[in-house]
Formats: sequence, C-alpha cells, structure tokens
Amino acid sequence: MNRRDLIRSLALGAGASGMLAHPTLAAEEPALEAEEHWAHKGAVDLYLYRKRQAGPGRRPVLFLVHGSSFSGRGGFDLQVPGHPRYSLMDEFARSGFDVWTMDHEGYGRSSRTGSNSDILSGVEDLRAALPVIEKVTGKGAVMMCGQSSGAIRAGAFANREPQRVERLILDAFTYTGENAPEIMRRRANVETYKSKPYRSIDRSTFHGIFSRDDPSTFEPAVADALADYELATGDRVPSGTYLDMAIHLPLVDPAKIVCPVCLLRAEHDGNATEQELLDFFAKLPSRDKQFVFMRGVAHVAVLGINRQRLWHVMREFLTYPAQAGA
Repeated sequence: MNRRDLIRSLALGAGASGMLAHPTLAAEEPALEAEEHWAHKGAVDLYLYRKRQAGPGRRPVLFLVHGSSFSGRGGFDLQVPGHPRYSLMDEFARSGFDVWTMDHEGYGRSSRTGSNSDILSGVEDLRAALPVIEKVTGKGAVMMCGQSSGAIRAGAFANREPQRVERLILDAFTYTGENAPEIMRRRANVETYKSKPYRSIDRSTFHGIFSRDDPSTFEPAVADALADYELATGDRVPSGTYLDMAIHLPLVDPAKIVCPVCLLRAEHDGNATEQELLDFFAKLPSRDKQFVFMRGVAHVAVLGINRQRLWHVMREFLTYPAQAGA
C-alpha cells in the first residue's frame, strides 16, 4: 500500500469510529479555499458561500439548502471550538466537490426584509442563485441537498427547474406532516405564525433544536457554537416555513421530480412519519432512488455525533456511477 492509500485508509477508519486521524496525517489533507458571492432577487441581496480544494480544475457542484432556524453557512460550515470536523462543506470539499450554500432571504448575511420567506420565496432565491453558480463554475445543473424545510425548498425547486438538478438528497424532509409530532405542534401555533413574519430566537432556541428528538445524539457544545454564529447576525428568523409546514403541505410533487433521489430518514425525527415518507418515495418516477434509514441520528443529523454516517450515505449517492448507455 502506498503512502496516499495508507493515509486514506487511516482517515476513513477514523471517520467510521468517530475519531480523528493522527495530526501528522491531517496535514496531508488538501488545502481548501473559500469565496463569497452575491445573487440578487430584485432588491434582495442573497449571500452565497463556496468552498473547494485550492487550485485549478472543474469539480462536481454540490449545493446545500438550509432549513427554518439557521443559515446556510451557520449550519453547513459550523466550526465548533474543541470539537473538530463539523463542517459539511469542508468534508465534501476535501472529497473533491465544489460546495456551495446560501442564506435565504431574512437569514444570516442576506437582506433582512419584511417577507416571511416562505417555501416558494426560497425557490425564487434558488432560481436567483443558480445562474451565479453557472457563471462561476460553468455548471448549469448541480447536485442538491436540502435539510429539513430546506429539503422542501430543494424539492419544490426540482419541480420547477428540473433541468437544474442532477441528483437530489432530501434530508429530514416533510411531505404532508400528518401525525408528525412537531408539525402538529406547529399547527397549534398557526395564528402566531400568521401574526408576524418572523420568529424571535435566542440561545435556548438552538438548544431546543437538538434536545427535541433525542439529545443523546448531539454534543452540547454544538448548540452553543451554532447560537454564537447565528445570534451574531440577528435575533429573529422568518416564520414562513413554519407556517407552510403547518397548513400548506404538500408543497412538493414527487411525480415531477425526474432526477435520482436519496431520501434520508433519521431514527428520531418528529417532523415527519415514516409512512408519509414511504408514500412520497413510492411516487418518485426515477428508478435511481434510495430510501435510507439511519440509527443514532435525529432531525439535524448533519450536526450530530454520528454525522459521519450521513456523510457516507451522501457521498455514495453523489458518486454513484451514471447508467451506461443512457
């Protein structure tokens, strides 16, 4: 086994056990570079963030779509002091992807407006972002992964712009929400979400996200790191996705998603029932589709202690060879 293969073998073994490779091996990892870009939806400025390996060369583009309570860079590029390797963007950039995310209207560094930034508004954000990515990378279509309400945004975008999505990962997706505990709770608060276009957030909001389904699947430091990042940009987030998930589902038509799809289901997730997701999966027309159940993870699996399991499934789906002769 040559040195490069040995390093890769040790690194993969470390990831599988939840431990890091030896520091001298970490130094062998490719250098990454980050860029900031902007898209514009009328008068709304939309923040785009990119990470990839340094140096020339075209790489497959992976676009990450965030959910209801935190921004793209906060959720997908989180740096947790004393707890390394939480950044999904770093992980997939190291794996050879050109990784992008954005802050939807009203989140993170994008324009803060009076909009409640509902699901269809998020679709328009994506429609504004993709031409920017195409101009920078030369790629008119991307691989897309949405998390939580971001999965609904991504699915709705794939309905409207099928030519723009090569492969689609739906993580912590909600189809109808029927009988799902968290969606039932939101239905009880519909009038609150209708009364104002935002939800106030504080440190307890982020701890609640991780403690809601199964707190044993997360490290407490993650909630604090996420709160530190998000609260530095504001103390409120739009309420539109919560309202949509309470009373406007379904917003994605599985029959109109023509690309390969990977549907990820956590062991602990109150945002959907297994039955609704299986119903959605059955209606997907592509024969290239996967439904993956994962133990040891909850709703925000991308920031859980078993996140490496999620990474593995994502990586295998995104690198699955295309059908020969198709």
